Formats: sequence, C-alpha cells, structure tokens
Amino acid sequence: MNGRDRVLAHLAGAPVDGLPCMPITMQFAAGLIGADYLSYETDYRVLAEGQLRTAEQFGLDYVNSMSDPAVEAADCGATVAFHTDGPAAIDEATSLLTDKSTLATLRPPAPHDGRRMSNRLQAIQELRRRVGADLVVEGWIEGPCAEAADLRGINRLMVDLYDDPGFVRDLFEFVTPMEIDFARAQVAAGADVIGIGDAAASLVGPRFYREHVWEFERRMVDAIHAMGAGVRLHICGNTRRICRDMAELGCDIVDIDFLVPLDGARLESGPYCVLLGNMDPVRTLRDGTPDDVTSCAARCHADAGARHIVGAGCEVPRDTPHENLAALARYAHDHVP
Repeated sequence: MNGRDRVLAHLAGAPVDGLPCMPITMQFAAGLIGADYLSYETDYRVLAEGQLRTAEQFGLDYVNSMSDPAVEAADCGATVAFHTDGPAAIDEATSLLTDKSTLATLRPPAPHDGRRMSNRLQAIQELRRRVGADLVVEGWIEGPCAEAADLRGINRLMVDLYDDPGFVRDLFEFVTPMEIDFARAQVAAGADVIGIGDAAASLVGPRFYREHVWEFERRMVDAIHAMGAGVRLHICGNTRRICRDMAELGCDIVDIDFLVPLDGARLESGPYCVLLGNMDPVRTLRDGTPDDVTSCAARCHADAGARHIVGAGCEVPRDTPHENLAALARYAHDHVP
C-alpha cells in the first residue's frame, strides 16, 4: 500500500499493512532542506520541497500545508510579526479587533485573493501535483476559537467569554464561514484532509467549550465532510476534560497532546474514534533515543488501540535527531492496527 491508500483505508476501518504515520513537521521540514522559516511559510515552493523531502526521507504517509496560525488573520488585515527562524505571530498589542466595533466593518478575504491564503492554495496544488495519488495531502484552517483569538487577542477573548458572550458569538459567526470557504478552496486545490487547528479551545474550560465553541467546530467539520474531504482536529494542550466532546464532533482524526493520558482519551472518545499521538515531542522525540521513541510509540499504540495513527502530541521540533523521527516511522511501518 502507498501512504494515501494506507491512511484512507485505515480511516475507513479497512485492513492496512501498517499504522499510518502523520507527525506534524514544519520547522523540521524547513531545517531538513536548509531553508529559513520565513521562506518556508511565505513561499509555497519552499514549503512543498520541505514536506516532500521529509516524507520521502522518513517514510511519512502524508504531506502538510500548515506553516503558522497567522495566515487568515494576516489576510484580514491583522498586524503580523515575521521572524527568520520561527513562525509568524500575531502582535496582540495591536490586534485587529482591539476595538470590538471594528468587527461590524470587517470583511472576510477571498482565499484566492489573500496573499497568504493563496500561498497555501499554491502549496497544496504543488504538493498534489508532485505526490499524485501516493500520499495524503493535508490542508489546514484555524478553528473558531483560535482564529477569534488571532483577531481579537487571546487574553481579550478569554475575558469576552465572561463579559460579552454575545460578541464572541458574533465573532465566531464571522470566522466560521471564512474558514469554511478557505477549506473549500483547499479541497478544490487537491487536499484530501483538512486539519482544523483550535489550540485556544483548550484554555476555555469544558463548560465554555461546549456552550460556545463546539457548535462552530461542528459546523466546520460538517461542511468539510460535505466537500468530500476528511477532517483532522488538532487542539494542542490539556484537553482531557473535553475529549468526549471532541469525539462527538465526528472528525476522522483527533490529535491528542502529550498532556492527556492516551488511555483516558480512548475511554472518553469511545472505541471508533481515530486518535493520533501522543508522544512528548520534546522530552521523548527530540531529547530521547531511538529506543525511547520506539518504546513510547508502543505505549501509545497499546493505549489507543487499533484506531490509532502514529505521531507526536504536537509539532516535531526543528532539531529532532533524524534517527528519532526514523524510529517513529519505523514503528508505524512494522506494526499493524
């Protein structure tokens, strides 16, 4: 089986010849080809080359178009700080929606017109062209809470949930169709799976997550499924108290960070949800030995059971030893669900 066949069959519950391996590699991929990160996140050709080289050298089953969380916000007009050797970041001191009344005048960018959004579309087209049907191509959008935090500022948004939940809902109502449109453009460009990154949702607590965030994530998931693509949910951080709600979204893949016991996540998520993770990307994958990586991968597999995809809890660090990432992929290749 090739990587794409393996992932899609596994998601469908069909027999596969090994566990899929889908770790998030961004800074690692840039480093592998000797590129500075500014080039990786702003030039689709550099991103595609880094992803293709990483997948080929380590035997990964997919390539990923994600680069940083500031793509959509930048095209909305937010002030973004770019760095040569690290991901772009929102300047919260000058957040686009520091004044809440600005939301009424904000218009969502068209994906093909936004400078950064169009760059991601070009990356997906290039990746699809070069991998053909051999690997899964994964697109990426920000989740409702994450994108709202990028536009409003994470600290202001957390206070708004208490002080002005009506504004938060209005902001989510703005964000959600914008992200769905971006996902649709990525699927049209060739993405098989769309990742939804909603890290800020791990900070709101289980009650606010269910009351304010879950509905909008569900809209995104349902819309992407209607496009014929799969969905990967990535909420890094401690999500142990919302694992059941995350599973109820109906995503094809749910990432579990190392802060969450994987056996507990399986118990909360039920037997059918495909869980990805949850190796500690720093203490084990970067700082450990290949034997440590293999042992941890085996523990994750045992805790998650058959419905499991091999990967780290979050992004693979740039300076991860190559032999450690190779050990992660080797475990996947050598073990069936």
